[in-house]
Amino acid sequence: MARKTEKAADLASSVQRSILCLVYCLCPVHRAGDCETQPGFNLVISLLSAQIYDTMTGTDTTEKACTHPPRETATLRNATAWIFDLDNTLYSSKFNLFDQIDDRMRSYIAAFLGLAVDDAYRLQKRYFREFGTSLRGLMHLHDMDPKPFLECVHDIDLSVLPPSPELGAALARLPGRKIIHTNASIRHAERVTERLGVAHHFDSVFGIVEANYQPKPEPVAYDMVVQRFDLDPRTTVMVEDMARNLAPAARLGMTTVWVRTDTAYGNEGADEACIDHETDDLAAWLQGVVDG
Repeated sequence: MARKTEKAADLASSVQRSILCLVYCLCPVHRAGDCETQPGFNLVISLLSAQIYDTMTGTDTTEKACTHPPRETATLRNATAWIFDLDNTLYSSKFNLFDQIDDRMRSYIAAFLGLAVDDAYRLQKRYFREFGTSLRGLMHLHDMDPKPFLECVHDIDLSVLPPSPELGAALARLPGRKIIHTNASIRHAERVTERLGVAHHFDSVFGIVEANYQPKPEPVAYDMVVQRFDLDPRTTVMVEDMARNLAPAARLGMTTVWVRTDTAYGNEGADEACIDHETDDLAAWLQGVVDG
């Protein structure tokens, strides 16, 4: 099943790449990053890629995310595993760490493609919407080496991020394995969790490299995590700040927890994500779970 899933994802990704390459080559306006991709075009690509993935794996990625009734907080104390996102989830978005990453991505793309900074920013955001991460778009359409990019964009100042003993105390009492699943690199996750003082509470980190650069919310990325760590989705909890990234987890049967932020991209897809629990203070919410 793992090989079948990976082949399906590769084929769907290849089709997406081929269509986008054709459009970008034929349309100099798109190539220069001076306009937005038409919504209908995005829809066709998404539906075609999803249909290929569904056909090869026997799943339905277009069905409603919810596969279970809403779950009470008490059931979380029986969880066998917890999957946590990293940025803006384990720490508050108010520290603006991702703004630093955003700025470094913009500068890197501008230098790599020889674009003005404003054009690079528009391209970065479009690739984020179309591919799940800006990195994936750059790899698919511009054959960019991901390693220097990841090293550069994650070389940020963490001094603005204070330790979080409250989060550490809650994680220490939380039942089940604890795994970080991030669209960033493992090294970035290590730096952030070390700064927060919670690194020792996590059993594993599953980063973008380990996912073969398949980002959340691509369904194959979640399948990889389940297979890699031998998880039972029915007793697994996923915690995320980006609502759209919770939908594939819900389809697998996981309990979902949305860490609300004031970012537009964090709220995108909230109505369709099948969210079981919401919080704007993860440490306090986890403390409530373990306290009963």
